[in-house]
Amino acid sequence: MTDHGHSQQEIAQRINAPPGRGVLRDVVYGGIDGSVTTFAIVAGVAGAGLSSFVIVALGLANVLADGFSMAAGNYSGTKAELDNIERIRAIEERHIALYPQGEQDEVREILAQKGLSGPVLDDATAAITSNHESWINLMIEGEYGLGSVDPHPIKAALATFFAFLLAGLIPLLPFLIALENAFAISAWMTMGVFFAIGALKSRWSLVRWWKSGFETLLIGGAAAAIAYLVGSLFHP
Repeated sequence: MTDHGHSQQEIAQRINAPPGRGVLRDVVYGGIDGSVTTFAIVAGVAGAGLSSFVIVALGLANVLADGFSMAAGNYSGTKAELDNIERIRAIEERHIALYPQGEQDEVREILAQKGLSGPVLDDATAAITSNHESWINLMIEGEYGLGSVDPHPIKAALATFFAFLLAGLIPLLPFLIALENAFAISAWMTMGVFFAIGALKSRWSLVRWWKSGFETLLIGGAAAAIAYLVGSLFHP
C-alpha cells in the first residue's frame, strides 16, 4: 500500500490535483480482452487443424481491428460519461440561477449527511454557496454521485488499445517465429499473460497477488478452452 506525506504542502498539492480513476481499468480491460480474443482465434483455428499462416493472418487482423474497435468504443463511452457530466453541470447552473434557496437547502442536506450540524453546518453551507464552482462541484458529487475529476476519453482509448495490442500479440509470437509445438507454447504464454495481468492488478487491491492472478487465469483459460472445443468440432 502506497504511503503519502502529510505536510501542509503535500496535502495541498495532493488534494488540489486528484488523479481521478486513472487508466487501470482500461489497461486491465484491454489486456485481458486482447489476450483472450487473440488466443481464442489461435485455439479455434488450431482446433480446426488449419495452418499457422491462417492463425497468424487472423490473429494479426484481430489484434489491429478489434483493438481499434475496443479503443473507439472506450473513447465513445468515456466521452458519453464526460458529456453527461457537462449536461448535469448545466442543469445545476440553471437551477442555482432560478432556485438559489432550494439549491442552498440541497447543499445543507448534503453536508448534514456528512456529519455537520448547528452553526458549523450553517457556516459551511454559506461558505460553499458563496463560491459558484465549489457549489456546482458539490452538487455533482453529492446529488448525482459523480466524481469531481473529469474522465479523459483519449487517454482511456490509448490505454485500452496499447494494452490490447501488447497482450494480443503474445499468443501469436510462437507462430510468427515458426517455433515447433507453437500451439502448446502459445497456450502456456497466454496463460502466463492471464496470470501476470491478474497479479499486476492486485497492486491496486487488497487481494493477494497469487489469488488475483489465478482468478484472471481461470477466466481467461475458460474462454480459451471454449474456443478450442468449438474449433475442434470443425476439424476434418
